[in-house]
Amino acid sequence: MHLLAAAATHSAWLPAAWLAPCMLGAIAVSRPEPGAGGAAEIGALLPPLLDSAYGTALHLTRNATDAEDLVQEAALLACRGFGTFQPGTNFKAWFFRILTNCFYSTYRKKKRGGTQLELDDTPELYLYCQTAAIGLHGQTEDPARLLMERLDAEQIGAAVDALPEEYRVVATLYFLQDFSYQEIAEVLDVPVGTVRSRLHRGRRMLQKALWVIAEERGIIRDLTAADPPPEA
Repeated sequence: MHLLAAAATHSAWLPAAWLAPCMLGAIAVSRPEPGAGGAAEIGALLPPLLDSAYGTALHLTRNATDAEDLVQEAALLACRGFGTFQPGTNFKAWFFRILTNCFYSTYRKKKRGGTQLELDDTPELYLYCQTAAIGLHGQTEDPARLLMERLDAEQIGAAVDALPEEYRVVATLYFLQDFSYQEIAEVLDVPVGTVRSRLHRGRRMLQKALWVIAEERGIIRDLTAADPPPEA
C-alpha cells in the first residue's frame, strides 16, 4: 500500500457531481468532432477522473477554491481539445497533463500560506534515524510503520503540501494517482530520469515533513511516553 493512499481518500470528495453540469455544457458548446461521437466519448471518459483530479489539484494549489477552479478549467480545456486525443492511448495521462499545465500556467503564480519546511539535504533513511534516536526501535520491529499508523489522512496530506512544488507534483502523481515513471514523464513532459530523481529526493523530503508534523501534533511525544510492550 502506498504511503499516501489515505490522503487520496481525504482529498477527493467533491467535483464529479459539482462539475458535471459545467462539463456537459462545455461538451455541448465545444463538441470536438461533430457527428463523430466525440462528445459522447469524452462524456464517458472524463467524469470518473474528476474526484481524483480534485485530490491532485488540492495538493498542487493547497487551496480548495483554487482546486475546484483548476479542475473545472482543465475539464473545459479537455472538452474543447478532445479532438487532439489519440484513441487507444492513455486518457487519464492526457487529462492530467492538461491539469498540470493549467496549474503551471496559472495557479502556481498565486502565493499561498501554509507549512513551509526546510527540506533540502534531507539524509537517506531519515525516519529510521529519527525513530532510532528516540528509542522506538526497542518498542517495535517497524518504528516507521508505528509512526505512520498514528498519522491521519489530513496530516499526511499536510506533509505532501509542505514539499517544494516540483517534488510535490511528482509525489502527488506517483503516490495518489499511481502513475508510472513513464506516465509522469509524459504528463510533465520531462525525461524519465528527471522523474526518478525528483521522486527519490521527494521521498526523502516527505520523511522529514512527516516527522516535523508528527512532532508538531504531539505524536512523537505520545510515542516516547508510551509504555514499551511487555517482554514475552
